[in-house]
Amino acid sequence: MAPHNPHKAECIAIKHEGFHVWRYAPDTTRADTMQKLMPKRVEKTFQGSNNTMQQKQPLKTIQSHTVSLEKNEWALQVLGPADAHLKTLELNIPATIKSRGSDVTIEGTKEQIEMAGKCLQYLKDLAAAGGNISTKDVQDSIRICKQDNTADLKSILHQQPVISSKKQIYPRTLGQKKYVDAIKEYDLVFGVGPAGTGKTYLAMAVGVNKLLKGDVDHIILTRPAVEAGEKLGFLPGDLAEKVDPYLRPLMDALHEMIDYERVEKMLTSGQIEIAPIAFMRGRTLNNSYVILDEAQNCTREQMKMFLTRLGDNCTAVITGDITQIDLPKDTKSGLIQALKILANIDGIYTHQFDVSDVVRHPLVAKIITAYEKAQRIP
Repeated sequence: MAPHNPHKAECIAIKHEGFHVWRYAPDTTRADTMQKLMPKRVEKTFQGSNNTMQQKQPLKTIQSHTVSLEKNEWALQVLGPADAHLKTLELNIPATIKSRGSDVTIEGTKEQIEMAGKCLQYLKDLAAAGGNISTKDVQDSIRICKQDNTADLKSILHQQPVISSKKQIYPRTLGQKKYVDAIKEYDLVFGVGPAGTGKTYLAMAVGVNKLLKGDVDHIILTRPAVEAGEKLGFLPGDLAEKVDPYLRPLMDALHEMIDYERVEKMLTSGQIEIAPIAFMRGRTLNNSYVILDEAQNCTREQMKMFLTRLGDNCTAVITGDITQIDLPKDTKSGLIQALKILANIDGIYTHQFDVSDVVRHPLVAKIITAYEKAQRIP
C-alpha cells in the first residue's frame, strides 16, 4: 500500500446553487476538505443531524373569503367612487380584493384576510349607520388594524369626540386614544414623537373642551421662540406681532376648533393666552390648562422653570420631537433631560408616538421612516 502523501491533490465536487464546483485540495479527510472549501452559506446546509440538508420554510397558504355588504347602497359607500376605497385596502394590507355586486372577495394569507375583513365590516357598519365614508375612514381602520388586529375599531373610532364645538375631533389611532385618555387622567403629560402624529392638535382639543365646559379658567399656549435652522433677524412690532410667527401653528389649530370671533374675544378677555416660554417666569398657573409646544427647543433652564409653574387645578401637556432640535450645538435640550429625570415619578405620564400614528398625508409616514433608516446607516 502506497504511503500517504499530504500534498497529493484530490479533485472534489461541491454542488453550489445548482452547479458543480470542482476544486483541488490536499488528500485529507473528505468531509474536512468539503467543510473548508465550500462557501459559508452552503456550509450551513450540511450542518445538523446526519449532515442532511435543512428543510425550506413552507410557503404561507393563500386562502379566499367573501364578505357580504348586504345592500347596494352600503356597498357603494364601502367601495368608494370607482372602487377607490377597495384599492386603498388592497394597496395597504396587501391582499387581492375584488367586488361583485354587494359581495367582496378577499384572497391572501389568513392574517391578510382577517385584517381586510375587519376593515370591511367596520366600513359596512359605518355605512349602515348613515355615515358618508371618506378615504380618512378607510385609512384609520387600516392603521389601527396594523397596530393591533384584535382592537375593536368601533370603540376607538366611534367614541365620544374630544371636542364638538365647531367640528368633531376624534383620536384616529390606538396611540392617539391612549394619549387623550392620559391627558384626561394625569396632571402632567409628555407627548413625544414624530411630526404629524397629532401631539399638539389633540392636546389643544382636550384643552378647548375643558375651557368650554368650565373645568378650567384659562388656556395658556406657549413655545420657545427658536428659528428652524435659519435666522429671521429683528422682527418689528409689539410683543404679539414679534411672537406671532412662532405661535401661528397653535392659532391655526385653535381656529379649527372655535369660531374666529369667539377666539378673538377669548384672547382679549385672557381666557386664552399665547406667549413665548420666557414670559412664564415668576408665574403660578392656577385653574389653567397649559400646552408647551416644540419643547425639544427648550433649554434645560427653561424646562425646569416651566415645570415649576404648575399650580392648583392645573393640567400641563408638553409636546416635542427630539429628532428636530433647533438649538445651538452647544445647548442641551431640556426635553431630553426632563424625560430622563422624571421617568419614574408617579403622576407624570409620557406617551411615545411612532410612525404608525402619523395621520397627515400618507407620504409623511414614508418620509419619516426613510429618514430614520438613513440615520441608522453609518
